[in-house]
Amino acid sequence: MAKTIMFLGTGSDVGKSIAAAAFCRILKRRGRKVAPFKAQNMSNNSYVTIEGGEIGRAQVVQAEAAGVLPSVHMNPILLKPSSTIGSQVIVHGKVLGQMPAMDYHEYKPELWNAVMDSFRKLSAEYEYIVMEGAGSCCEMNLKERDLVNFGLAKAVGSPCVLVADIDRGGVFAQVIGSFGLMDRREKSLLRGFLINKFRGDPRLFDPGIQYIEQKTGRHVLGLVPFYRDILIDPEDSVKVQEDKRKIEITGSKTVNVAVVKLPAISNFTDLEALAGEPDVVCNFLFRPEQLTDDYDLLILPGTKNTMEDARWLGRSGWGRRVLEFAPAKRCIGICGGYQLLGVWIKDPYGVESRRREAKGLGILPVGTELDPGKVVRKVLGTCISNGRKVKGYEIHMGRTIPIGNLGEPLLRIHEAGKSQCWEDGWCTRDGRIWGTYVHGILDSPGFRSDLLNPLRKAKGLRERPPAKGRLARFHQYDRLADHFEAHCDVEKILSIIEKGDRTAKTPSSPRLFR
Repeated sequence: MAKTIMFLGTGSDVGKSIAAAAFCRILKRRGRKVAPFKAQNMSNNSYVTIEGGEIGRAQVVQAEAAGVLPSVHMNPILLKPSSTIGSQVIVHGKVLGQMPAMDYHEYKPELWNAVMDSFRKLSAEYEYIVMEGAGSCCEMNLKERDLVNFGLAKAVGSPCVLVADIDRGGVFAQVIGSFGLMDRREKSLLRGFLINKFRGDPRLFDPGIQYIEQKTGRHVLGLVPFYRDILIDPEDSVKVQEDKRKIEITGSKTVNVAVVKLPAISNFTDLEALAGEPDVVCNFLFRPEQLTDDYDLLILPGTKNTMEDARWLGRSGWGRRVLEFAPAKRCIGICGGYQLLGVWIKDPYGVESRRREAKGLGILPVGTELDPGKVVRKVLGTCISNGRKVKGYEIHMGRTIPIGNLGEPLLRIHEAGKSQCWEDGWCTRDGRIWGTYVHGILDSPGFRSDLLNPLRKAKGLRERPPAKGRLARFHQYDRLADHFEAHCDVEKILSIIEKGDRTAKTPSSPRLFR
């Protein structure tokens, strides 16, 4: 059986995913064969694996950091929220069905075999498994049927490290409160703590480390500073919430891109390569009045609920503002955004809504009909208008058809490893407005360059070759590992992994990691 470690959290967005990615990279750099594992992830930011199934983006990042191909077994259960009370449940990369939260909680025991099957498969193939918990590890109302936090750690005998976020405040309550809620077995698996997102002089936290260690009898294994200059894909849309992402200043010396922050936004990492261009400002906008004439390009991203987001566009005033903006500017839609650009969206099978039809923006002459069958596949091909190579992946329910003959298909693509081709997307004849189902299309350097350079030329800016884009992310994993190596007791953590499930020892004097 593979040796394991599990990074648990005092809550959501405390840094579990990043810590797991860092240690995947640290182990890889030491020549170990390592895989990530998160039994259950909740995210609308998903990716298509080598098997043609969906997993959460965090496990893709961790797999890349480990130097291995992402697999559905690294995230056997994916929940994609589609309403305030329910989610689409995906098991081993395939859709199981739509479930309200209470029904899913009741169904958890049925999913245990799927979790353990995936764990055993990875354990047979890899020397080490770096596991990640979900949310808070001490949600007392959910513990009885827990399959992703201590429930899994107990089942496989994994030592655990608890990650806390000092930047949000209340770190002592986070750490000591969580520890107090753990039962005897859970405490025996807990080896120590990582205090994440620290700002300021670390010497000021010396007494804090001593206090935590005295109260819990566990080591503080790292005090990890807050960083802004290491670029790792964010896990979920919490990173594009209004209080998490500031609006950058637009001007005449930059190409300014507006992204509509849809309520059910998904796969927002489609925009990362665009935002990484040195002369591009890419802002996620929340209110229609934020879309000024300074913007050169408007993007409607993916959404997990096209029907409800179509209604939201009308109610919020966004629909009117987009219709004012589109005639003189450029506008594109990706996946759900492509559907929203069309004339109508029909949902005869109730895939997303009880309503059977919603009105689109009507600026692309297409219509969409949703159906229960989900398309999940990797694709590659060419842009019909300029011959640029593209590659990416599709994750959608439904098909979009042209209405009349105003315009032309955008891409000619085929599934990776297969020869049969088909046409995807639609664009106006002047090329200003287009949509596609291909996620990751903007990662293709030539295609991205052909999108941006006409915008640069129109503003009197010099044309540029494409930036490295997302290919640069592999160097970022080394920078992340360096950051953790500098501020954690990495040798102690690696020793914990090697020793496995043993009773934690009482720490000696407090330490400070720099």
